[in-house]
Amino acid sequence: MNYQQTLDYLFARLPMFQRIGSAAYKADLNNTIKISELLGKPHQKIKCVHVAGTNGKGSSSHMIASVLQSAGYKTGLYTSPHLVDFRERIKINGKMIPKNYITNFVAKYKLEFEKIEPSFFEWTVGLAFDYFASEEIDIAIIEVGLGGRLDSTNIITPIVSLITNISFDHMNLLGNTLEKIAVEKAGIIKARVPVVISQYQSETAPVFNAKAKELKSPLQFADKNYKIISHKIEKDLLSATILNKNDNNSLNLSLDLTGNYQLKNVLGVLNTLNFIEKSGFFIGPESIKKGLSQVTKTTGFQGRWQTISENPLIIVDTGHNEDGIKNVLSNLISINYKQLHFIFGTVNDKDVSKILELLPKNAHYYFTKANIPRALSEDELLEKAKKINLKGKSYTSVKVALEAAKKSYKKNDLILIGGSTFLVGDALAEVKNN
Repeated sequence: MNYQQTLDYLFARLPMFQRIGSAAYKADLNNTIKISELLGKPHQKIKCVHVAGTNGKGSSSHMIASVLQSAGYKTGLYTSPHLVDFRERIKINGKMIPKNYITNFVAKYKLEFEKIEPSFFEWTVGLAFDYFASEEIDIAIIEVGLGGRLDSTNIITPIVSLITNISFDHMNLLGNTLEKIAVEKAGIIKARVPVVISQYQSETAPVFNAKAKELKSPLQFADKNYKIISHKIEKDLLSATILNKNDNNSLNLSLDLTGNYQLKNVLGVLNTLNFIEKSGFFIGPESIKKGLSQVTKTTGFQGRWQTISENPLIIVDTGHNEDGIKNVLSNLISINYKQLHFIFGTVNDKDVSKILELLPKNAHYYFTKANIPRALSEDELLEKAKKINLKGKSYTSVKVALEAAKKSYKKNDLILIGGSTFLVGDALAEVKNN
């Protein structure tokens, strides 16, 4: 099979959570363990950092990777889902895994894997670990796919674990309280391995403290160790002065990820980098500054408060749950615009009514759906929106919605695309193809 045939095989044969939802979710690690044994346990040949959380884990993973690359380390990065190209999931020093590595890997293990009957994600995790081990990387940043305790990535024993913000998402699989969701996230904590929690939350802190105590794992809450002194947007960078409470020194940073929510994430990143240094990696403040100022350049990170067009002004953001949407809306305050044109879509397994209630009433909405089976239909979304007096129309695709928004756009307006990671992916693909 050539590369496209190989991808078609993977997408068609293997259940994929991002496309079909909970039917693809495997609530145990048995398949991943079998795959790992078949591959010679490649995850045991590499040093890893494990990153979980509801929101912020993708941004945090890319920030850590960018800093380590700036420090001169050969850095693997495994994330999900991809936005445009499947190979975005597996990178070394910002470069995507070669197409021929994927085709050779699938050809070599296809028959053996079919006996195991893995999900798409389980197959991809095996591919990532195999690639990283074969390339003899210095360190890999491994982002959890969903949850933590039963996620396929959870066969690793990292040098440090990072858990970002905890909020409501995937409640049908992870639980309907913050405490239950935290239990699933806390499942990545390993015996005597340090764990950083980006944000102290009263509902979830007892869960993490209890798990860390049980496993004798050093635990630190990043926002207890670091504090944002000041921040502002200047020259397309988010400038921040951050105080390290432990030594009373401050660090002046300029982040190219400019969403205000990155201020929460960067505290967890700094605390995690501190543990990485203690494990034998030399990083230093200059590498931290350089790495955090060019995350998109060094890692190819996309979709987080990203401007994809200046005229018309179009911004995309992958925030897709209540907390994520709140973060997106808080960023709108920093932009001076006349009319907001919001291209919005979501998936069919979320409580979308709570998200819709958060959205500004004075925006003009273009309700649409991503090109995946799991997407909520644009007409159903429009009906839900009408009930809370959101004004707009439905459109069959992101492409059609974007064309309509551009026609209505006037000088100093803003087009915002969000509500679903996959909607943003479709938008980025549309921009790439034009």
